[in-house]
Amino acid sequence: MEFRIDNGFLTGAAFNDSPNSDERPENEEPQLIVIHCISLPPGEFGGLDIHRLFTNQLDFNADPFFSRLRELKVSAHFLIDRLGEVTQFVSCLRRAWHAGSSEWKGRSNCNDYSIGIELEGIDTEAFDPRQYESLRKLCRALAACYPIEGMAGHSHIAQPSGRKKDPGQGFNWAELSDFRNLELPLGLG
Repeated sequence: MEFRIDNGFLTGAAFNDSPNSDERPENEEPQLIVIHCISLPPGEFGGLDIHRLFTNQLDFNADPFFSRLRELKVSAHFLIDRLGEVTQFVSCLRRAWHAGSSEWKGRSNCNDYSIGIELEGIDTEAFDPRQYESLRKLCRALAACYPIEGMAGHSHIAQPSGRKKDPGQGFNWAELSDFRNLELPLGLG
């Protein structure tokens, strides 16, 4: 089944509304797809802790690592879990808080004009083929709906440079090589 975006939402996807978003600047449309990875606790997959983080419901006492996240207010537009299931947290028409201090093609504040996609995983391990399948479908749907010009990893846009590593060496950019009309990192476009 192919994906479709309708009025900012991915049809058929689960929706878990994140308060960690706000309005995009006036007349701003998504032009960039930013790919991230996350696991909570680090290196553990499954469960709902990522959902809880994005909706400000994380139990900071559930794992010692979580105390580091106490002041964090983050979200992404989408999360693709290890099974390839997609959850949306923020409408594509709104600005999700995923990129932080960032720059792409000389333009700062990537959150203003990007869509953030989190893959459940860590930057040093391979991602599941089902995640790539869902990612490709999602990127096709986004490119069909918005003036998407390129894709980048969080590591490619984070400022200062080197601040972030995701999606990391475990991510295979060649899996997105069918998007040759978009600018991709590492000369794959």
